[in-house]
Amino acid sequence: MAEIVITVNEKDYRAELADSPTAEKLLGVLPVEGCANIWGEEIYFEIPVTAPQEPDAREEVPLGTIAYWPVGKALCIFFGPTPVSKGGEPRAYSPVNILGKIVGDLSGLKQVPAGAVVRVEKA
Repeated sequence: MAEIVITVNEKDYRAELADSPTAEKLLGVLPVEGCANIWGEEIYFEIPVTAPQEPDAREEVPLGTIAYWPVGKALCIFFGPTPVSKGGEPRAYSPVNILGKIVGDLSGLKQVPAGAVVRVEKA
């Protein structure tokens, strides 16, 4: 299982990647940077990856999930409810491919402003 580091607001978040075709594509383009878009308690930004929706793609995901949104070619970090959530669970706007999960504390993500630089690199 590969590991990545996501850096935002001068804080590092370690994540373990799933064994999936889209996660492999992500590893192939690292490092990447983008400007954070905020949608509820989700950070997302476009990355240079094109991948189809995987068979196990889904909308409802656990806290700390890192995913790829095929529609927007974006990496998504879920740390709480979004505008389409039906409760406290994170929910994507449309199905996302699961890339992995952040290991550890997510609380600092709530302070990330729109436009913050997010960097993703191999651990």
